[in-house]
Amino acid sequence: MFFRVFLTICLSVLSSFSKPIVLNWPLACNINENCFIQQYMDIDESEGILDFSGGAITYNGHKGTDIRLTTLKAMNKGVNVLSSAKGKVIGIRNNISDKFIRTNQDRVNLKGKDCGNGVLVSHRNGWETQYCHMKKGSIVVKMGQMVSAGEILGEVGLSGLTQFPHLHISIRKDGKKVDPFTLGANLWNEKLKDKLIYQATQIINLGFSDIALTMTQIESGVFQDFIPSFSSSSLLAYVRVINLIKGDRVRLIFTMSNEKIMSKTFKLIKRNKAQQMYFIGKSRPSSGWNKGLIKVEVQVIRKGIILVKKNYEKKL
Repeated sequence: MFFRVFLTICLSVLSSFSKPIVLNWPLACNINENCFIQQYMDIDESEGILDFSGGAITYNGHKGTDIRLTTLKAMNKGVNVLSSAKGKVIGIRNNISDKFIRTNQDRVNLKGKDCGNGVLVSHRNGWETQYCHMKKGSIVVKMGQMVSAGEILGEVGLSGLTQFPHLHISIRKDGKKVDPFTLGANLWNEKLKDKLIYQATQIINLGFSDIALTMTQIESGVFQDFIPSFSSSSLLAYVRVINLIKGDRVRLIFTMSNEKIMSKTFKLIKRNKAQQMYFIGKSRPSSGWNKGLIKVEVQVIRKGIILVKKNYEKKL
């Protein structure tokens, strides 16, 4: 039943695109290195959720693709939002503050402005692209301006209904939402398709600290380039993973001068998680830290198989 419904959706989308738009990447970032797809469009019209691959990396009614940065530090430094295709600017908002949405009142204050700061671009043959959650005051284009593919529109921000710095891009054809990843109608430039292979679960932050971190501290990027020292009272390795699914396990392996000092496989994930952090570490021994290379390896394990892994190292 699922396959028939999914195939019907895909064939319907394909048949409606006689001359589909070609989309370039909308951010000045390296895919799966310093920016990551957090959520895809929900193509299920019911109360259920379904992304283009048949997975659930989305939420009910999500109308676009969310591309996140790794930290607020990266956002504050500035990451440009780029027009995905040639077109005309037909909508702009540039005055919404960048802030995390914490309370119900925050949501009420944003009623009708969920997109936050954004740009709407009209393209040929009834196509539109909309760019949301941009940084306040960063938008550099004007109403009615013609823009080229790759032209700077502004910067990634934290405005509107959002919990992390990211760009939400929506695609529409004749007013109807379109998933740019949909089977049979993938709209991305051919040069991007190898980089955009579905890889929902990813490691986006990995590093060292000398204190037990919170998710807020990881998000801030305060320990992004932290270098431990001989005077550090503790050494910890931390990781943040996005889009874990029920049954996954995460393992951290901490070594110093090629000698394993700690390894921990964490408990099974009991429900799907949009993001999750872990850390392990130890206190400084009485003899002090040994000089050498400290290294952390993180593994995401699914059904007994290492799905994805990543290493990070620094000299002590």
